[in-house]
Amino acid sequence: MSRTVVSDEQRWDRERARAAFTRFSELRHRVTLPSCKDAERAEYERLRSDLVVMHLNLVRYLAVKFANRGEALDDLIQVGTVGLIKAIDRFDLERKVEFTTYATPTIVGEIKRYFRDKGWAVKVPRRLQELNLAVNRAVEMLTSKLNRSPMVSDLAEHLSVSEEQILEAQELGQAYNVLSLDTELGGENEKKSATLLDYLGAEDIGLEQTEDRANLERAFEALSRRERLILYLRFYQNISQTEIARRLNVSQMHISRLQQKALEKLKGVLGDE
Repeated sequence: MSRTVVSDEQRWDRERARAAFTRFSELRHRVTLPSCKDAERAEYERLRSDLVVMHLNLVRYLAVKFANRGEALDDLIQVGTVGLIKAIDRFDLERKVEFTTYATPTIVGEIKRYFRDKGWAVKVPRRLQELNLAVNRAVEMLTSKLNRSPMVSDLAEHLSVSEEQILEAQELGQAYNVLSLDTELGGENEKKSATLLDYLGAEDIGLEQTEDRANLERAFEALSRRERLILYLRFYQNISQTEIARRLNVSQMHISRLQQKALEKLKGVLGDE
């Protein structure tokens, strides 16, 4: 059986950290009292800083795991340090667990929250961000449970929200993850892939279609939310009517009628302009 070897230096660090936490915990209760002395407050702040420095390697170790997701490592370490400070302030020696074990979920959670908040391309209310995340998790769970793609009604029942809220959360999911200027656009057969940056400053070949697109956007305002969603899924996401019907918990024939009705509305609006 293999045994974990703990060096004298590691053992000393643990003992030093434990001693620091013991004194820090004592002072944490005292600094809230009016009778607390300035020297005790200064010692409290010094110990807090020392504990942060002692565990910065843990923050770096965890931040590196997220370093390939488009954010600078220094920024992730800074965010993770916020989580570290929260863990230090909440840690209780009576938990009988190593501080690193206790702090890891808090640090990782802070980093994940940073990605969640920063990843939205437009300002989205927190409740809808959280609902979008809940919908994504529910889709994975229900797909496994039902052995099929969950319908909007399945998701609404599982999350105890309305079908309209589910549709809204799924639409807002398109506002997540802005593309980097270094994103490659070329196909697999091209020797050198072009990036978004290569197109900056170049003449836009679709500029002549700008007016048409603007007119189409205005025409879309005449459609209902469900009609807009159906056209988006059908013509922008290239999803079949059968799959759209399954997602919206209606028949394929009903989707076909709604699609035709929406297209006729668009033709009528565009014909009047």
